[in-house]
Amino acid sequence: MNASDPAQTSTASPAGRQAATLELRDVVKLYPGQEEPAVDHLSLEVPAGEICVLVGPSGCGKTTAMRMVNRMVEITDGDILVGGQSVTDRTPYELRREIGYVIQQVGLFPHLTIADNIATVPKLLGWDRDRIAARVEELLQLVQLDPEQTRDRYPAQLSGGQRQRIGVARALATDPPLMLMDEPFGAIDPINRERLQNEFLRLQVELRKTIVFVTHDIDEAIKMGDRIAILKQGGRLAQYAEPAELLMNPADEFVKDFVGNDRALKRLALQRVRDIDLWQAPMVRKGETTASVRQKLEKADVKIPLLVDEDGCPIGWLSDRAYAGEEVKADLRSRAEPTVEMDDILRDALADLLGSELQYGVVVDEQGRATGVLSIELVGQGVHGVAPARTGADALAT
Repeated sequence: MNASDPAQTSTASPAGRQAATLELRDVVKLYPGQEEPAVDHLSLEVPAGEICVLVGPSGCGKTTAMRMVNRMVEITDGDILVGGQSVTDRTPYELRREIGYVIQQVGLFPHLTIADNIATVPKLLGWDRDRIAARVEELLQLVQLDPEQTRDRYPAQLSGGQRQRIGVARALATDPPLMLMDEPFGAIDPINRERLQNEFLRLQVELRKTIVFVTHDIDEAIKMGDRIAILKQGGRLAQYAEPAELLMNPADEFVKDFVGNDRALKRLALQRVRDIDLWQAPMVRKGETTASVRQKLEKADVKIPLLVDEDGCPIGWLSDRAYAGEEVKADLRSRAEPTVEMDDILRDALADLLGSELQYGVVVDEQGRATGVLSIELVGQGVHGVAPARTGADALAT
């Protein structure tokens, strides 16, 4: 890629501003009084609109490398280019206004309202009041928080997950071409962490920002990254690759050990539920004729009718008694739990299934409508590249 070609250094996002390429060229950071560098000749390129995850053991220089991008840490040697322009061509003050920054503890100003927190940089840039108010409204909706209920509250009145969303909204306030995220979900409990990760990935599909994301968790790196840079102690690059390449072809024993022996299971983070050939269940409504139900059962993979409401949202699995008469009754053998979403990664979906006694769940779309059935068996077949077997669906009827 030619970094001097504007057509190749940025990509348009639906938000309207260009995402920028990021290039690190033999970057070195040597702190005064230290004999060994914290970052040692690090070179990599992040295409516009992609997420690059820096991961490695504690003290490997991943956060230092990220902070050199916005000059919170000054470069000792080498260069960093954002959109083809060296970061040293601008003052740190100017540069940081152009780069979004999200940290683990969020860093919201406790004495400011949520609206004022989001508006911090736009106010510094001299935006007028109406423009700021419109942007705050837009961003709160973007991170799925109700503006009416949120804008005038203070950070202490929000949950940890809500504060993290506000942190993301603040980083996006001026629609930056590049975002830095330093373990943004590290302080969140596991359930909310998974949900925030999923929401952020959905957001990235829309925004297409260039993002440098630091984490110590290889599973999070595989889930979040378009590309992953694994660093060794001393800030040396062990391998820079797409997640699938990293899992299938680790560069050396260090990378192999860091990724772990369960590389096949980690591949579950590279697939989504929509990638699986789901089993189909007969979907029926209360009052439907029994004859219709039996016709659907003959054609279905799953031999238990699934009761859905008028919108097609799952209610529960019907008992035999429910369709013993002429019309379907709402007599359930079990609720339709758990449910998984089409955009869930298989690793998260598998965790939900393992927590259920039935070990299968209804898959729903964005509107909550049932689209099929996912089981532990199907997940396993997806990992090994085996075509889903329809006979396994008979187990649901026992």
